Amino acid sequence: MSAASDHRNVPAVSTPKRTRELMERYGIGAKKSLGQNFLIDQNILQKIVDAAELAPDSGVLEIGPGLGALTEKLAQAAGTVVAVEIDHRLFPALRDVLAPFDNVRLVHGNILEMDLPALFQEHFRGVRDVRVAANLPYYITTPILMKLLESALPLACIVVMVQKEVAERMSAAPGGKDYGSLSIAVQYYCETDVVAHVPKTVFIPAPGVDSAVIRLRMRRKPAVEVRDVRFFFDVVQASFAQRRKTIHNNLLARFFAKSPEWKPRVAELLQECGIDPGRRGETLTMAEFAALSDRLLDLVEAQKR
Repeated sequence: MSAASDHRNVPAVSTPKRTRELMERYGIGAKKSLGQNFLIDQNILQKIVDAAELAPDSGVLEIGPGLGALTEKLAQAAGTVVAVEIDHRLFPALRDVLAPFDNVRLVHGNILEMDLPALFQEHFRGVRDVRVAANLPYYITTPILMKLLESALPLACIVVMVQKEVAERMSAAPGGKDYGSLSIAVQYYCETDVVAHVPKTVFIPAPGVDSAVIRLRMRRKPAVEVRDVRFFFDVVQASFAQRRKTIHNNLLARFFAKSPEWKPRVAELLQECGIDPGRRGETLTMAEFAALSDRLLDLVEAQKR
């Protein structure tokens, strides 16, 4: 039966009753080590699907389908759904839930260990419009997102449910306590939009924190141009290494710890970039970090010589 066929009589997974029935039938307990919490709220699931702005010819990569609550909704809205699940115990339940759909491909594996361009080539060949939609395990949210962003995939957007505090950090503006290296890493590649806040009560079992759904629209080109992307992110990481320290002291500690004689030159370079050496990392805009990293690269290379 295809995605376009009649599956309206299939009971949705996203109810407490059906979720518990599946868990009991297949002997599935939520694995804490894998950050498993099964979503049981259809309204939240629909918000994720709506935020992904899917069309009948869209492709969707889902990471961690769990019992298939989101997967079945994605299958109704998109042309191709590829669901990557690390927990082999869930596959009998997933095959049961997704039996009405022939546009879903289940892949067993760890997304962090996969060759994502090869995965896309195999499963999304000929699909122009590919998106990510997922309820991510909170303990590995950042590594998964950074792998997606750094793999140069042909993605239109990423819509994920994450811990509420992480969503706030990803979308934070300069000057606040939430703004940090994650904010810059995500916003370098994407425009961010928090589309829903999700209480802990809509999961089985309930997590210890509230959640949020965030949409990351991929930029056609990065937010800033830099000479060396890796060095740019090194500078960003260094600037937030100790948040109470000034930008000057954090840069010295990271790049010039063995060369204290460079201290006045670093202060001079910051001033040349229009940055007071007494400022802290959280006050710098991405454009200021870009200008700083481009200038600092020459100084670091000169020190090595």
